[in-house]
This record gives sequence, C-alpha cells and structure tokens, in this order.
Amino acid sequence: MTLLDLLASSPLAFAVCALILGLLVGSFLNVVIHRLPKMLEREWQAQARDILKLPEEPKGPVYNLLLPHSACPHCGHKIRAWENLPIISYLALRGRCAGCQAPISKRYPLVELASGLITAFIAWHFGFGWQAGAFMLLSWGLLAMSLIDADHQILPDVLVLPLLWLGLILNSQALNTSLPDALWGAVAGYMSLWLVYWLFKLVTGKEGMGHGDFKLLAMIGAWGGWQVLPLTILLSSLVGAVLGVIMLRLRDAKTSTPIPFGPYLAIAGWIALLWGDQINTSYMHFAGF
Repeated sequence: MTLLDLLASSPLAFAVCALILGLLVGSFLNVVIHRLPKMLEREWQAQARDILKLPEEPKGPVYNLLLPHSACPHCGHKIRAWENLPIISYLALRGRCAGCQAPISKRYPLVELASGLITAFIAWHFGFGWQAGAFMLLSWGLLAMSLIDADHQILPDVLVLPLLWLGLILNSQALNTSLPDALWGAVAGYMSLWLVYWLFKLVTGKEGMGHGDFKLLAMIGAWGGWQVLPLTILLSSLVGAVLGVIMLRLRDAKTSTPIPFGPYLAIAGWIALLWGDQINTSYMHFAGF
C-alpha cells in the first residue's frame, strides 16, 4: 500500500499528516504575516519616489519572504533549524531566545497551532481529495490575511486576488459550486460592499471600510457562489459588532477608532463555505418554513 492509498483509506492518517503539514505551513505564515506588509511598504515608497521624481534611495540588503534568515529582533541571534520547529522549539526554549533570553511572542506558536488544527479539521471534514487541498490553501490564506489586517488594516492584493481567481478556476470544474454561481458570487460580493461604502461616504463624508474588504467578499463569493454571501455578511456583522464593542471597551478607545473588518469577513466566510447549507436549513426549519 502506497502513502496515497493509506491517506485515501484512513481519515485519521490523513488528518494526522494534515496536522503536521499545517504546523509547518503555520511557521511560514508567521514569516508572511510579519514581512509581507514591510515588503509592500517598501514597494509603495519606491513607487511614490518614482512618481514624485525623487532620487532613488540606496539599495539595502535583500528583504523578502526567504531572506534574510530569521533572527531574534532583540540580539540578532540567527534562528537555527532546531530552534524553528513549530511549537516544539517554543516549548523547548521555554518561550525565550536561545541567545539573549528575551521572550518570544506567544503569537508564533499560536499561529502554528491554529494552522495545524484548521488543516487537520479540513482533512477530516472533506476526506482525501482535491477539495480538501483547495480548502487548505484557502484557509491558510484567510488566516494570513486576517492577522495582517488586524495588525496593519490592509488586505494585500497579492494574497486576495490569486485566491479569488483560484476559486473561479476550481469552480469551472464545479468543485464547490457552478461556474455561473461563482462568477456572480464574485460580482455580488464586490458590489454589495462597494455600494455600502459609497452610501456611507455620501451620508457621513467618511470612509467606512477599505477596498480590500470588497475584494475579500468577492473572493468568498468566487469560492462558494452568491448563495454564501447573505450568511457571510450577517455573521461577519454580528461577530464584528460584538467583538468590536468588546475590543473598544478593553482598549478604552473611542467609537471612531477604526476596526479591521477583514478578520470577521474571513471567519464568517469560512463558516459559510463549510456549513452554509446546514445553517440555512436549520434556520428555515426553526422559522417554520
């Protein structure tokens, strides 16, 4: 029996392998979440200097998702391979840098753990096949987008748009829904928030959300069709309202403090894509329809 045969025949084996894969991917997602916004900022600054006809800044060292190698931000200690094992290294080092003993953010192992558990659940939920692999990619992207938006209030096109196109391409083979439903899901997802944005701006003179939110909802529509959009909007609004108020209270912030909407859209969209039909059916049954 080959490994593929084992994964196809044993849901537990597939879930365990997916857990390990998710932990490894989570380690890379930490790099993406930390470095991608900085890379985009450098790119925007270079474009601005070019538009304003300003002299180019001297080129610094290479900075991308691969280089320079990971190092402690406090002492510059280069992270060795055994210090970069997901979760295990954090526990072995007791949450401190091996060089200077400075504390390592708990966020790193939590992102790895979240990625691992989500990936394992996707494997268990769908079973071995293309659909599971596709939803793993989607889940990793949503996790990275959510944390980047929470930190910097941006949803990078370099993450959102490839996943939007991937959803349409996969649904050309009816992986989750029909291609017409996916196409109109992308259109309706973008236009619905675009209209809300402009209505809010006309009434208040302020921008209520970023353009990245339009694209994110369009991406969710491209994956699940227009049918998942009402539930996604409803869930994201409810969760956003509740958690937004809690966050403002905890931070003692003003109601005008901007709150990123991307994480709520991502969570709601993920739920709607996996359980949308069951939730809608349960609601209709509960409402007596």
